[in-house]
Amino acid sequence: MAEKQLSAEELIAQDVGARSPDGIMARVIAGLALCWSLFQLWIASPLPFIFGVGVLNNTETRSIHLAFALLLAFLVFPAFSKSPRNRVPLLDIVLGLVASACAAYLFIFYQELSQRPGSLTTADLLTACVGMTLLLEATRRALGPPLAIIALVFLVYSLAGPYMPSLLAHRGVSFSALANHQWITTEGVFGIALGVSTSFVFLFVLFGALLERAGAGHYFIQLAFSLLGHLRGGPAKAAVVASGLTGMISGSSIANVVTTGTFTIPMMKRTGFSAEKAGAVEVASSVNGQIMPPVMGAAAFLMVEYIGMPYVEIIKHAFLPAAISYIALLYIVHLESLKLGLQPIGGHRPTPWLRRLTGFAFGVALISGLSLAVYYGLGWLKPVLGDYVLEGVGALLALAYLGLLKIAASVAPLAPEDPSAPLDALPQTRAVLLSGLHFLLPVVVLVWCLMVERLSPGLSAFWGSMMLVVILLTQRPLLSWMRTDGLHEHGTFMDGVIDLREGLLAGARNMIGIGIATAAAGLIVGAVSQTGVGLVLADLVELLSMGNLLLMLMFIAVFSLILGMGLPTTANYIVVSSLLAPVVVTLGQQNGLIVPLIAVHLFVFYFGIMADVTPPVGLASFAAAAVSKGDPIKTGVTAFYYSLRTAALPFLFIFNTDLLLIDVSFWHGVLIFVISTAAMLIFAAGTQGFFLVRSRWYEGLLLLLVAFTLFRPGFWMDMLHDPYREVPPAQLEQVIGEIDAESKLRLRMLGVDAVGDPQEFSLLLPVPAGDSGAERLQKLGLMLYEDNGKVMIDSVAFASPAADAGLDFDQQILVVRAPTERWVKELMWGPGFLLLGLVVWLQRRRREPLPGPAP
Repeated sequence: MAEKQLSAEELIAQDVGARSPDGIMARVIAGLALCWSLFQLWIASPLPFIFGVGVLNNTETRSIHLAFALLLAFLVFPAFSKSPRNRVPLLDIVLGLVASACAAYLFIFYQELSQRPGSLTTADLLTACVGMTLLLEATRRALGPPLAIIALVFLVYSLAGPYMPSLLAHRGVSFSALANHQWITTEGVFGIALGVSTSFVFLFVLFGALLERAGAGHYFIQLAFSLLGHLRGGPAKAAVVASGLTGMISGSSIANVVTTGTFTIPMMKRTGFSAEKAGAVEVASSVNGQIMPPVMGAAAFLMVEYIGMPYVEIIKHAFLPAAISYIALLYIVHLESLKLGLQPIGGHRPTPWLRRLTGFAFGVALISGLSLAVYYGLGWLKPVLGDYVLEGVGALLALAYLGLLKIAASVAPLAPEDPSAPLDALPQTRAVLLSGLHFLLPVVVLVWCLMVERLSPGLSAFWGSMMLVVILLTQRPLLSWMRTDGLHEHGTFMDGVIDLREGLLAGARNMIGIGIATAAAGLIVGAVSQTGVGLVLADLVELLSMGNLLLMLMFIAVFSLILGMGLPTTANYIVVSSLLAPVVVTLGQQNGLIVPLIAVHLFVFYFGIMADVTPPVGLASFAAAAVSKGDPIKTGVTAFYYSLRTAALPFLFIFNTDLLLIDVSFWHGVLIFVISTAAMLIFAAGTQGFFLVRSRWYEGLLLLLVAFTLFRPGFWMDMLHDPYREVPPAQLEQVIGEIDAESKLRLRMLGVDAVGDPQEFSLLLPVPAGDSGAERLQKLGLMLYEDNGKVMIDSVAFASPAADAGLDFDQQILVVRAPTERWVKELMWGPGFLLLGLVVWLQRRRREPLPGPAP
């Protein structure tokens, strides 16, 4: 339990580099980090294209990105726990330079390599071998053994394919082919994962570091505390909100636990939470930040590349599950506070429910109003201002910034964080709110660029970071100039320059581990693409699950948990999505489960990050226990218990994609949000054993049944009325001409898999508009013929809807299932709410006044 003795500062050092040398080496490390941040800002900006200098392609930028990450990794991460911390050994300097040179090899010799693809020279082979070895060592230093071991296993598997047991065997690859695939091409280390780290992730991590340095992190914590501190368990609720706000833009749940937890965990302990429960609340809320858009621990940007879906669509689909999961966590904290008999801070009476509801509605309306103002209000500026929209928006931002700074100067600045300060009074919400409204402007810029201008995530983060640069450089002198009471001094322009420098350094140091992780995960992705191990995994899961869909998903969930242990969020998603997402798609199609790709990727991602919570590894739980001085295993178990709602969600949206707002209208989406939130709160009450009073066992089961009914009304409706009717394949043309356009047919097909073996699978075929079945088949790009009573596919037009659905030449149509007219599935919500009313009636009969605070 050595981790329990580590301080928060030591934990942060472990995350961003535990070595802090003195003298010239400290300046060298700072200079490298600063150059890395400036390089990333340069390539993300339009400046290279404006001046025609420094225009680099994707391979070159990835090469330089990894060169910086490897050099800094060897300089700031010691080799062993007993290695010196105040100096950098000569061996580490040499290893760092050699590793950096191997990474930069693709940039330096890009022209030569492009002229001889696949033909390795001795220098190429040596560079690849040394580079992969040093990358594994850098991974071990920066991230611990798990990811390095997994990557090494996949490298060995690539070479030893012919010698593996029959289920795992493959033809194997030669040593030179492995080196070429993994290091010289963009299929392995320098593949999509490192590309996303270079293009998107660095900019958002830098955006978060600059926002934190500007003071926004402290502002969010104080604002949450002032808004929620007067409630039962107020500090815990404030911890959930503050961790959610910072976790949205944080690339690491562990870093989020440590930074916000140093303030929130002691507060929770002093209000009555045990050390383990206080740590568990922080862990659950920090890990939840990794599933909350817009960043999702960089997974959102990776999904853009892996799924081929626009970024705005990704965050739309991911928002609802993350939001209701956070709301449920607030409710869990409330139930814990009731069970512990906690009282509001300072003896405040609980706010009447009507006033509380009004305040909540006002807050939702304010946030929604800001979002709509950015999207629609500023959106109208684009056609109005035409070519001068950039200058117009810039002028508006400048005026808004000066106005908000003037407001901030009218109130006292926020007091510095002090976890040991007595909790007998709360900060004034109005004063806290007004002191930092200008921190919302970079977020406004980000939303404008993403939603209105439809810029790439990287360029959007660049402009948001530029807004932060302006704030960092000017907020101190402007606040000092605007303040008229003379009671506070905010600093000078040079203090702002120092803040900017420290923010750029923090952004680069925060990225070392992520850059190394994406490169090491590239080794795994490269091995998957080179060996076809995904098919092996599919066979293994199918064998274990015996064709049972629910059992198959449970095995995938467990595998995702195991693979995610000890990995940072970014590497975690790369590993589980490259290995397990194709397995869900393949086995699902074979067993009649047709799931959108975004649902599959979110499924494996959710369970991958649950590894940060779950013992025995549970890195976030160990980090929280180090701050709370509690038992790390008990903290992890409690945090997992709080996170059951997050573990349930993936199974629910796999079977009910309405939760991901797929193919739903706006008002239907609002209804889904309301009902899903109610269902998740009921689920939380069922798992926590407390609703209006402590629940009896059968009441807990009834609550879980209600929650399931609200989440999956189609499960019960399908029992009453099958949503599809079976039609002979020979009648496909007739049926497709009869049913409504925009509906979908379910087809059961017989084809061949990647190795030519017969394989049955299911797919959805969209029905286009048309006057007849023949016309609709033509629009689908589909031609059929009959052969001895079998309906076969004669041809599929290139890039047609039929081809996109997965149809191909010479496949046989086994079964056609057409949609039927039936009652809407949402009618099953009625019996669910009646059952909830029964539980309410049972519990109200024995409800007693809540206990007072424990003596």
